[in-house]
Amino acid sequence: MDFSLSEEQQLLKDSVQRFVREEYELEARRKLVASDTGYSEENWAKMAELGWLALSLPEEYGGIGGSPVDTMVLMEEFGRGLVVEPYMSSIVIGGGFLMAAGSAAQKTELLPKLAAGELKLAFAYAERQSRFDLNDVECKAEANGDSYSLSGHKGVVFHAATADKIIVSARTSGGSRDTDGITLFLVDNNASGLSRRDYPTVDGLRASELEMDGVAGTPLGAVGGGAALMDQVVGQAIAAICAEAVGCMDVLQETTNEYLKTRVQFGVPLSKFQVLQHRMVDMFMECEQARSMCYMVNLKVDEEDQVEREKAISAAKVQIGNSGRYVGQQSVQLHGGMGMTDELHVGHYFKRLTMIDTMFGNKDHHLKRYADL
Repeated sequence: MDFSLSEEQQLLKDSVQRFVREEYELEARRKLVASDTGYSEENWAKMAELGWLALSLPEEYGGIGGSPVDTMVLMEEFGRGLVVEPYMSSIVIGGGFLMAAGSAAQKTELLPKLAAGELKLAFAYAERQSRFDLNDVECKAEANGDSYSLSGHKGVVFHAATADKIIVSARTSGGSRDTDGITLFLVDNNASGLSRRDYPTVDGLRASELEMDGVAGTPLGAVGGGAALMDQVVGQAIAAICAEAVGCMDVLQETTNEYLKTRVQFGVPLSKFQVLQHRMVDMFMECEQARSMCYMVNLKVDEEDQVEREKAISAAKVQIGNSGRYVGQQSVQLHGGMGMTDELHVGHYFKRLTMIDTMFGNKDHHLKRYADL
């Protein structure tokens, strides 16, 4: 099988590399993370201008119609730069939901704005009791004529503070853990009855806790059909964050290798010590295994066979979790005391890998899920 990139994909890769090189030095990223929004609106506009926001969206709505592999190429380079703009929340997840379930009117109104950078979306699914179960939903949605009224709590909603609309999972029927009866709703961020507590996450992103009391929501997709929709779009999101994790691991492996070549101990570079050579080989192998699983899941994420698709998603998430932890820990340790400092970028990549492991289920959750399929 040929795993080489097409000419267009290589151009995309080169373009993102140049952006990261020019805009995402550690000090520049540190300033973005400390800003009010936690990212740069100028960078977001530049992404729209370069066509990255339109990459995965349909051509008839102003998009480019790219494949999951195209998104993989982009996200891997975003991982190398620790990019903090809300691409995952708005484009991969929000755009994924609109493409999969939006009505003709919703697609016509929202997708062109999404591609142009004029609309940002967030996805609110986690609740206090739900842990990694997407179907554990206690947030209620009650029909009120032609509209719905939402009440309940949602936690760790990434980039909710700067989103124009939030996609919320709520229960229209059934018990709190039933697959049936979950519906997705589009909620305006400034809607009456919605309160928000914003905070930074350990990896430098922004998230929010939401409290809803009679918030008006518009159904996205079929009423009661939210569970299958979440499985589909969250699977695409997992494939994308696997690529981001591969980019993070590559930087850690390369940085650590270079450090061992230049750091001298007992009159010789650390890279001359055989035990450290073995550890670097192990890091390299973990990176390559993660890359292989990343390729696999992005090729299978649109597979029609549901069981095969879900197996690929969970298998990739398990490998990414294992590899990310090993590569991150080894990189921090091999850098010695510097690896623990905030001034060195190694710790920032390890924090991001740790957060990626927990997003949409950690490696233990997906190992059990794989065994149950």
